[in-house]
Amino acid sequence: MIPDEYLQTFVIECNELLEEMEAALLIVEQAADDPEIINAIFRAAHTIKGSAGIFGLDPIVAFTHATETILDRVRSGEILMTSALAALLIDAHDYLRLLIQQVAEGSFSLSEIDDQGVNLIARLEAEKPSDPVPVVYQSKLEREEHDVVGTDHWHISLRFGTEVFRNGMDPFSFLHCLVTVGTIVELVTLVEAVPVAEDMDPESCYLGFEISFSSNANKLAIESIFNFVSSDCAIHILPPHSKTSEYQQLILDLPEQDMRLGEILVKCGTLTPNELEKILYLQAKQRDELAQPIGVALVESQLVSSPVIVAALEKQQQIKDHKKTEASLIRVDAEKLDELINLVGELIIAGAGTSLIARRAKMADLVESTETLSRLVEEVRDSALALRMVQIGGTFNRFQRVVRDVSKELGKDVELLISGGETELDKTVVEKIADPLTHLVRNSMDHGIEAAELRLARGKPAKGTLKLNAYHDAGSIVIEVIDDGGGLDKGKILNKAIERGLVSENANLSDKDIYNLIFEAGFSTADNVSNLSGRGVGMDVVRRNIQDLRGTVDLDSIPGQGSIVRIRLPLTLAIIDGFMVGVGNAIYVIPLDRVVECVELKAWSSDQNDGHYLSLRGEVLPYRRLRDHFATEGDRVQRENIVVVRYGEYKAGLVVDKLMGEFQTVIKPLGQLFNGEKSIGGFTILGSGEVALIVDVPGLMSQVEQERT
Repeated sequence: MIPDEYLQTFVIECNELLEEMEAALLIVEQAADDPEIINAIFRAAHTIKGSAGIFGLDPIVAFTHATETILDRVRSGEILMTSALAALLIDAHDYLRLLIQQVAEGSFSLSEIDDQGVNLIARLEAEKPSDPVPVVYQSKLEREEHDVVGTDHWHISLRFGTEVFRNGMDPFSFLHCLVTVGTIVELVTLVEAVPVAEDMDPESCYLGFEISFSSNANKLAIESIFNFVSSDCAIHILPPHSKTSEYQQLILDLPEQDMRLGEILVKCGTLTPNELEKILYLQAKQRDELAQPIGVALVESQLVSSPVIVAALEKQQQIKDHKKTEASLIRVDAEKLDELINLVGELIIAGAGTSLIARRAKMADLVESTETLSRLVEEVRDSALALRMVQIGGTFNRFQRVVRDVSKELGKDVELLISGGETELDKTVVEKIADPLTHLVRNSMDHGIEAAELRLARGKPAKGTLKLNAYHDAGSIVIEVIDDGGGLDKGKILNKAIERGLVSENANLSDKDIYNLIFEAGFSTADNVSNLSGRGVGMDVVRRNIQDLRGTVDLDSIPGQGSIVRIRLPLTLAIIDGFMVGVGNAIYVIPLDRVVECVELKAWSSDQNDGHYLSLRGEVLPYRRLRDHFATEGDRVQRENIVVVRYGEYKAGLVVDKLMGEFQTVIKPLGQLFNGEKSIGGFTILGSGEVALIVDVPGLMSQVEQERT
C-alpha cells in the first residue's frame, strides 16, 4: 500500500510537469525547428512515466510510453511536427491529466487502459514517417551523419530500478548474458545512489552501469537481453560511431549527481579512463598560468568532439542549477501557511492589547518594550504574508490553452499577449480570480474580437489580439483584459437595459455607467445563444466573485478599436495596515494604503460647502460623514476631521470625529447579515477587546460617485 503523502507528492509533481508540457505544446507549431521545445515535452512525458512506474501505475506507464515513442521519432527527424500532430499530443496531454486526476481522487484503475486511452494510443502509433523530408531538415541530417563520435564499441547505459530484486531479477545476470553476444571492454559501476548503511534497504537495488561493449550483434539482439527489466529500468544503447547528438542526449539523461567533466565523459563512454588520465597528466605538467581547461585540452587532443564537450558543460550547469533550486525551495502545505497567518493575526491582536495596557500604566520601559515587540511582529507579519505571495504569470499562462481552444471553436485566429506576469499577490486571490478571468477572456473572444473577414473589411489584421496585463497600483493589484475587437455598442446596451427595466428612459448615464450595465444579472446583447455566451449568465457572477475578494471591476471601450476590463484587487485578504478613526461611540479602520491625507473640516468648508462637496486646494472633493452613513450613535464633536482617500482615479473625503493613528489590522469576515452592505469590508478585534468595522473604500466611494453624477 503506497502512503497517501507519497501519492500526493507524485500528483503535485505530475501536474507541474503537465503544465510545462502543455505550455511547450501550445508553442511547438511556431517553433517546430527548435529541438529544445520537443525535448521539453519529451522530458515531461519521460519523467511522468518513470514516476508512475515507481508506484506501479501501469496504465499511465503504458500510455506515456506510447507518447514518448512518437516524441522520440519527432526528435530524430523521422516525423515532422505538424498542426495535426500537435493537436493529437494535446489530446494525449489532456488524457494524462485525467489519469493523474483519477489518481488524486482515488478512482484510478490499475487493471487496464480504458477505451479513450486505447484509441489515443492507436492514433499515436498510426503516425507515419514524414516524406519527403524538407530541405532544412535534410541538410541538418546530412551534417549529423558526419558528426560522429569516433568509438568502435557499443555504449550501454544501465540504471536498474529499485524494484529489480523484489521482481526476482539479478542485475549481474544480464551482464553475464551480454558476454554471450560480445565482449565487455569497459565497465563502470555507479554507486552514487547507494545510501548510507543505516538507510539502506537490502531488498532495493541502487546500482547503475556504464559499459563499453564490443559485438557484431545488431541492436535488436542486444536490446532483447534486457526485455524483462525494460519497464522499470532506464536503458540506453548507442551503436558504434553514433552521432554526437545521441551522446549529447545521453549526457542530458544522466542522473542528477555531482560529476566532474571528465567523469561525465567516461561514464557516457565517450572517453576511456586511460584517455582521461592522460589528459589530466598533460595538464598537470603545464604551468598554472598556461593550464588549459580540460574541455579545450580534450578537443585539441582530438579525443572528443566539441559538441559533446558543450553538452557535458551544459549538464554540469544543469546539475548546479538543480542543486541550487533544491536548496532554496521547499514544499509547504497551504493549510500550514494559513494556520501561520492566523497565528500571526492573533499575535498582532495580543500585541495591541499589551501595548494598550502599557500606555495606560504609564510605564515608560514597558511602553518602549512593547514598541520593539510591535516592530518585530510587523516584520513577522510581512514575512508570513510573503510566503503566500505568488506570481500571477502562472495563472496567465494557463489561458494560452483557453485561447487556443476557443479560437478553434469560434473559427477565429486570436493571439494572446501576456505582460506583468511577475506581479505578485496572495495565493488565495490567485486561485479565486482564475474563474472570473476565464469568463472574461472567453467573452472578449466571442463578443469583442470580430471574424477575420470583418476585421479585414475594417482595415485590421485578420488575427485578433487579446492581452492580459497586471501591475501594482496604490496597494492594489490591477488586472486588465484588453482586446482589439469592435468595442461595445452603447446604444444597444442602453436599449437592452431600458427594455429589461434596469434603467429608466430619461436616465442620465455616463459612458462608463452604460458599459458597466453588462455586469447586471441576466443582461446580454447577444442575438444568438451559443455554447460560449448569450444567456446573460456569467458577467454578474464575475462581478460578485470579484467583490467577494474585496475588489472591483469596471469596463471601458472605444467603438471600432476594442475594450478593456479592469479588475482591482487587494494584495492580501488576511492582514493589512489600517488607519483607525473614531465616530461617536464606534471605531472604524480605513486601509492605510487608501489614505492620502487628513485635514480639519472647518479649515476648508467655508461658504463653498453645500453639504456634499468642499474645495480642497482648488480641487472639488466629494465627502461623506461616516456618522450619517452608518447611523452611528454618540455625541457630536466641535472639530471634525476629513480623511482624504483615493481609489484608482477617484478621490473623496470621509468625515470623522477623531484621528486615532495607524493600526495593524487582522481582517475577519462578516456574517451573512451584512452581505448587502457594500461599504464594510470586514471587522477586526482591537487590543481592548472592542470590535472595529473596516471601511470598504471602493464600495463606499462607488456610492459617493453615484451621488456625484
